[in-house]
Amino acid sequence: MNENISFTLNDKAVSVNTDGERPLLWVLRTDLGLTGTKYGCGKALCGACTVIMDGMAVRSCVIPVSNVEGRKILTIEGLAKNGKLHPIQEAFAKHDALQCGFCTPGMILNAYSLLSSNPEPSRQEIIDGMEYNLCRCGAHTRIIRAIEEAAQEMKGAR
Repeated sequence: MNENISFTLNDKAVSVNTDGERPLLWVLRTDLGLTGTKYGCGKALCGACTVIMDGMAVRSCVIPVSNVEGRKILTIEGLAKNGKLHPIQEAFAKHDALQCGFCTPGMILNAYSLLSSNPEPSRQEIIDGMEYNLCRCGAHTRIIRAIEEAAQEMKGAR
């Protein structure tokens, strides 16, 4: 049964009329055309579908869209502001912290959530915080370096 679901997406009010049990991932990709969020495993295990909901990293492949009513969702498309990449995005580019790029949006958003809750993480805290975002290409060491640099860059901007 379709229902009208309203929420804030990348700082803009949106409303969709859809089956409330549809995963948020598919609403973002097919209904709203935001294809940065990727389908990986469909079971919340790989992190490719990570988005930010009310400030926390969540796996959009297992969240029914009805659960986002009235909430704030941030996707990779909403992270850059006024044409300027977020420091995490800049650090990922600088450190070549990607290879195929498929996992990158989820990695960046998980790192965003990590640095929002812990602005000065140790290397081990970064490793632990990123553990469940998988990169099949093996860019993990570059990803960790990028997050370390982004944390330093963001510290100066706070």
